[in-house]
Amino acid sequence: MAGRTVGRMDDDGRYEQRVVWAVVDTGIGPLLLAATREGLVNVVFHATDEVRDKALSRLASRLGSEPVEEPGSPLLAEAIRQFEAYFAGERHLFELPLDWSLISGFNREVLRELATTVPFGTVVGYGDLAGRVGQPGAAQAVGMAMGANPLPVVVPCHRVVESGGGIGGFGGGLETKRRLLALEGVLPEPLF
Repeated sequence: MAGRTVGRMDDDGRYEQRVVWAVVDTGIGPLLLAATREGLVNVVFHATDEVRDKALSRLASRLGSEPVEEPGSPLLAEAIRQFEAYFAGERHLFELPLDWSLISGFNREVLRELATTVPFGTVVGYGDLAGRVGQPGAAQAVGMAMGANPLPVVVPCHRVVESGGGIGGFGGGLETKRRLLALEGVLPEPLF
């Protein structure tokens, strides 16, 4: 229904935050996707039962609402479709509303810059990205921002590499980073 607000009213007459989630199987393993009315709020790598349960507990604590498994939710349906198309090699750009509430300050600024200026099939150095947000010399802080990214893949922290040609670190693990960069044509596909 158009204009319908999702959720229940709290004791003060405000609508509670509604958080829905689903696990999607991908070429890099299961990903947990979580969304609010604002948009996609969290993507979690390696969403085994234990990882998923910890992530959902953190989300409940941070957002003040118990996440509900609802893969058919309109809040998630488009995100799931776009992730499937991305991993099938049919989509190069995510066009999803994002809920940035899990990150703020410098980290949010860096991640927004990354999301809007580093397209599919390209990479940027940590130092270069620091310079783009007016903080030359803050390469290490950019690395910390990448590690704090609540929306990996959509906000493509896998595209940030060392200036000397090294792959750099990655919260989802280096093999996951290599596979994402190979999917985007930056690295060759592994032989085995």
